[in-house]
Amino acid sequence: MIKVIFVLFNLLLAGTLGLANPIEDIGKFGEAKRFLNKNLDLFDFKTIYCGCQVLGKKIDLASCGYRIQKNAKRALRLEWEHVVPAENFGKSFVEWRNGAPECTRRGKSFKGRKCAETNPEFQRMEADLYNLFPEIGELNGLRNNFSMAQLSGSKYDFGSCKAKIEDRKFEPMDLAKGVVARSYMNFENRYPGHGVVSGKNRKLYEAWDKLYPVSPLECRRWRKLEGVAGYPHLFIGRCEGVRSAPTDRQETDPQEIDPS
Repeated sequence: MIKVIFVLFNLLLAGTLGLANPIEDIGKFGEAKRFLNKNLDLFDFKTIYCGCQVLGKKIDLASCGYRIQKNAKRALRLEWEHVVPAENFGKSFVEWRNGAPECTRRGKSFKGRKCAETNPEFQRMEADLYNLFPEIGELNGLRNNFSMAQLSGSKYDFGSCKAKIEDRKFEPMDLAKGVVARSYMNFENRYPGHGVVSGKNRKLYEAWDKLYPVSPLECRRWRKLEGVAGYPHLFIGRCEGVRSAPTDRQETDPQEIDPS
């Protein structure tokens, strides 16, 4: 009887929040991906860095003019990007660096991400819904675990997608900079002590946050994720002054914005 009441409550709450499936107990990355795959409307069905249209589990590269680099199959595939890379916060865990007694397979010990996933705190961070965004698989791989920066050039030409990669640094298009900045600052606030934001990058994120303000889509996403993520986004208070959009749009106009 109690289980039936819980299921009915979840269905009611999911309907109230406008989510495509009942509220889930999300504690692992795989669970987070399955949940978000069913709620792509929270991102206006667009990738974070290039604003490409997402069609199911595929990316419409023509919609954003993305130029494939080497891996056409992965370029067409939807992947879930950790804006704050898992490796960056993962290295703060001893299991990632040194392994743990329970991290053995066929008599051999291992470390790294798989071992870190035995730590409940790492699992929570890896599955944090505010840090996950849809992205072109190939670009997700090329971004790697590179930190954010303002770059003058790029070793890749992504066509109409003006993301840049140079010297192990990554610069997203202007349409994503505010979202990226607030994702980093929210993550740092939620999980202090894991080296998420350096002093130098804090100034960059504060500048991006100011230049590219909170959008109606961000507010809509934060409100609907709060009950599932288990905590309110750091900047949800700003949404009181943000005009609700009549339709969901990308975070900002997808054209490059001149910050000068």
